[in-house]
Amino acid sequence: VLYKESVGTGTPTPITPEMERVKRNQEICSSVLYKENVGKATPTPVTPEMERVKRNQEIISSVLYKENVGKVTPTPITPEMERVRRNQEIISSVLYKENLGRATPTPITPEMERVKRNQEHISSVVYKEGLGKATPTPVTPEMERVKRNQEHVSSVLYKEHLAKGTPTPMTPEMERAKRNQENISSVLYSDSFRKQVQGKAAYVLDTPEMRRVRETQKHISTVKYHEDFEKSKGSFTPVVTDPITERVKKNMQDFSDISYRGIQRRVVEMERKRVDQDQETLTG
Repeated sequence: VLYKESVGTGTPTPITPEMERVKRNQEICSSVLYKENVGKATPTPVTPEMERVKRNQEIISSVLYKENVGKVTPTPITPEMERVRRNQEIISSVLYKENLGRATPTPITPEMERVKRNQEHISSVVYKEGLGKATPTPVTPEMERVKRNQEHVSSVLYKEHLAKGTPTPMTPEMERAKRNQENISSVLYSDSFRKQVQGKAAYVLDTPEMRRVRETQKHISTVKYHEDFEKSKGSFTPVVTDPITERVKKNMQDFSDISYRGIQRRVVEMERKRVDQDQETLTG
């Protein structure tokens, strides 16, 4: 504060390209001198304890930084601010690409492909978690028309970029290979079905609602059965009369008459008497 009080008023001077050059040279010289004064050091391995301390220091620094932040007044983002922001991003992208040097291309290995796919999955999950609530908008006929037009345009452009192909005849060997592939696919599908589905029952929870429906179905089936029985009572089903049926019917009638009149019992008694008489005749 005292230093600033003793400073008088000065005359501002514009920053010329020469001053910019001198300032950059001074920064480069300071960096070179700083690196020259650094002596040789002994590298130490990074232990788990050092990692833990480093993480704790970062957490403490983050907490202290947030505590020192005071209250701010939010300002709305105007269209002018959005335009300036986009211009700054474009300028930064252009300057970044200008400062890039020559690079050495490296082949894409399977491990790199796997890591890339994992990163895409993680990005997709994080992106979906960060999505807020949206307001659904109805699909109007105009939107449907524009969507169909876009699909037609995309299809036309896609077909325009297609090159001419050379048709190949379908030989018997190709037909045989095609049939073999279909058979192999069918066999693999059947094996997978037998291993995963066949013989396994689908477990369904026996809820009160399902029990109620089952009981209702039983009652409906019983009522339907009795209704059909009452309708069919008193009716008969005509059958064709053939000689075999007539013979069986007559035999059944004879058996019924014999049983009803007791003829069978009389025949048995007469047979017993005849046997007794034969015995007496043999012994006499």
